[in-house]
Amino acid sequence: MKRLLLAALLACTALPAMAQQFPNRPIRWIVGFAPGGVGDTTARIVGQKLSETLGQPVVIENRPSAGGIVASETVARAAPDGHTLLLVTATAATAPHLFRQLPYHPIDDFAFVTQIASFPHAIVVAANSPYRNIQDLIAGARANPGRINLGSVSVGTALHLSLELLRSMGSIPAEIVTYRSTGELLNATVSGDVQAAMEVAATTLGQISGGRMRALAVTSPRRMSILPDVPTVAESGLPDYNVITWNGMAAPRGTPRPIIDRLNAEVARAMAMPDVRDRLLPIGVEPSPGTPEALHALLTAETALWGRVIEAARIEKQ
Repeated sequence: MKRLLLAALLACTALPAMAQQFPNRPIRWIVGFAPGGVGDTTARIVGQKLSETLGQPVVIENRPSAGGIVASETVARAAPDGHTLLLVTATAATAPHLFRQLPYHPIDDFAFVTQIASFPHAIVVAANSPYRNIQDLIAGARANPGRINLGSVSVGTALHLSLELLRSMGSIPAEIVTYRSTGELLNATVSGDVQAAMEVAATTLGQISGGRMRALAVTSPRRMSILPDVPTVAESGLPDYNVITWNGMAAPRGTPRPIIDRLNAEVARAMAMPDVRDRLLPIGVEPSPGTPEALHALLTAETALWGRVIEAARIEKQ
């Protein structure tokens, strides 16, 4: 019994010491996507600032895989000392419903630090499309049932599920066609192979400003500052529709709370820096830091929401 008490006492005293020494070596921030995407870009901008304020390099490590499984497993199995972090995304809410087995629990195996950013999707059409708004699109689909195609990238992605939700809530009799890449999707939209597409707003900005595409609506609860004339889906006749893509930071379960709080404060400080905001806002990324509890609640709520959408769409688990 004395040995057990002594071990417990030593463990309790070790936690504050670990937190005080944090960080004492480079931090690995694991990203479950290839370089160049919105999430990867955000992590690199924030990671640079964290390197400066924490006094240790924050190294972005890309581990792309379906559903971000490889990245998530890497962090879930890492030592809970704050030196291995995960860029957690909305895929954490969909993975339990899309895969028969996961080598980790998307919520229970992590200590959540903070949401970092949010970025809405946009429903876009070719510049010469007859559809000027969401109601035009819905009316066109109802007048031509089964002849209107809506496009997104791969089955089960946040974009695909957002489109499934739009089709369901709007009672739109249209087919959803999925593409392997954003480039293929945008080309199909411009050429008219699909009459409208759901894509991350940030990736459509060049097409919109270049006159090849027109945005009918954005999926966020508020209009985007960079697209102030484009209404939200809620403003366009579907008042309960509200979808954003988001990312955040998580650590392995058991990471001491003082380390979580330190990381939370440093991310919030970085997201408030004018030069960070000046780099993110023009690409449609809204800084959205918050508490660890708020990120946990967001992931829990979205896991339930996307579970219902996936079930209604009858998407089979892999």
